[in-house]
Amino acid sequence: MDKAASSYSIFKDKVGEWIRRNFDNGSTILDVGAGNGTYRDLLGDGYVNMDAVEIYYPNIIDYKLLEKYRSVANRNIVGLEYQHYDLIIFGDIIEHLTVEEAKKVLDYAYPRCKNMIVAVPYRFHQGPNENQWEEHKQADLTHAVFMERYPGFKPLYNNNKYGYYIKDE
Repeated sequence: MDKAASSYSIFKDKVGEWIRRNFDNGSTILDVGAGNGTYRDLLGDGYVNMDAVEIYYPNIIDYKLLEKYRSVANRNIVGLEYQHYDLIIFGDIIEHLTVEEAKKVLDYAYPRCKNMIVAVPYRFHQGPNENQWEEHKQADLTHAVFMERYPGFKPLYNNNKYGYYIKDE
């Protein structure tokens, strides 16, 4: 089982509260890079319109993602086409992409949702392990770097280790 599939717990409870305040349980939600299903578990069984994208197939099986989500796509988010969602969650995803890939993914998602959450660890180096997708290609991320590199977002929660961002509209 890929231990790196679980993300930081920093601000998770606050993010869950923010989602529940802003999106009712009938909202459509796309969890990109579902990993172990952290956001699905955080929101509970009431949120039945959650879909997931998970590139690493063993996570789908090991964490029983097919039981947690309405649908699960075993695909790379880069180049993946999808329809509109109320909320798209990119939890610990963009640091695994090159800057160009991340910009492409976020630019594609931006008009296809009411809002999105982008969660990133700061200055966190991570190489590939048994899951080749775990490598951090943007280990230089900080709050300032994120804000410069990805315009159109504002901080939701952040500290010196981790940041959550939402659309700035």
